[in-house]
Amino acid sequence: MQKKSVIREYIEAFAVAIVLALIIRTFVVQAFKIPSGSMEPTLLVGDHILVNKFIYGEHIPFTDIKVLDFRDPKQGEIIVFVYPKDESKDFIKRVIGVEGDTIEIKDKKLFINDKLFDDPYGFYRDNAIIPAHVQPGDNFGPVTVPEDSLFVMGDNRDRSADSRFWGFVKLNQVKGKAFLIYWSWSGFMRDIKWGRIGKLIR
Repeated sequence: MQKKSVIREYIEAFAVAIVLALIIRTFVVQAFKIPSGSMEPTLLVGDHILVNKFIYGEHIPFTDIKVLDFRDPKQGEIIVFVYPKDESKDFIKRVIGVEGDTIEIKDKKLFINDKLFDDPYGFYRDNAIIPAHVQPGDNFGPVTVPEDSLFVMGDNRDRSADSRFWGFVKLNQVKGKAFLIYWSWSGFMRDIKWGRIGKLIR
């Protein structure tokens, strides 16, 4: 039997590595970078995060078939999803309401199903209250989350474009659950945020 050439072995190994990387990226874990301050102080600009894709299931490309479908997103989880207004963009927000929940905001206080919600991650920079007829950030709703949909908000409530402004996220637009910061910096070695590397996302 003729031995494979060294070049052919390298090519085959490289091809297998590429296929495995594509499978992992498509169905298991994907990396994302935080580009804006809408999730501060939980996530900062320059945080590089890993997203668990298989926990909510994943569509096989160009089909409606969903695989590894363990469960739907839960209230409080941080998700990455396709931006409903521009499918070329990915957004990251926190799930506030799931199917059937009624969401209302009164003077920056969050109510879910007519009960004041203990909102430990909601962060407001501005004490001013803006009326609903000016913009819906501080006073909103009530609205009920429709079937197969989510209501999401950024933790930085005064600086987040989210479901208050552009509506609901469909479950089939969700890419995965953010779970780990694996790198954090602003582009220069002196700006590496060592204390954030390896931090679990909650």
